[in-house]
Amino acid sequence: MANHRSAIKKAKQIEKRYKRNRFYRTRVKNVIKEVRLAVASKSLEEAEKALNKAIPVISKAASKGVLHRRNAARKISRLMKKVDILKQQVQEA
Repeated sequence: MANHRSAIKKAKQIEKRYKRNRFYRTRVKNVIKEVRLAVASKSLEEAEKALNKAIPVISKAASKGVLHRRNAARKISRLMKKVDILKQQVQEA
C-alpha cells in the first residue's frame, strides 16, 4: 500500500478510473451482444434498433478514452456490416 500522500491520492485516482472504465467496457460488450443476438434471431427491426442504440455507446466510450478511436470504429463497422447482410437477406426473401 502507498505510504506518501501523493501515492495515496494516485491510488485513489487509479481506482476511480478503473471503476469508470470497467463500467463503459461492460456497457459496450452488452450493446454489442444485443446487436449480435438480434442479427442471429434474423429480426431486422430489432437489429437496427439495437445498432442505433449501440453506436452512441461505443462512440462515447472512445471519446472517454476507454476504447481507442480506431477500435471503436472497427466495432461499429463490423456491427453495421452484420446488420446490412441481414437486411440483404430479408430483401431477397
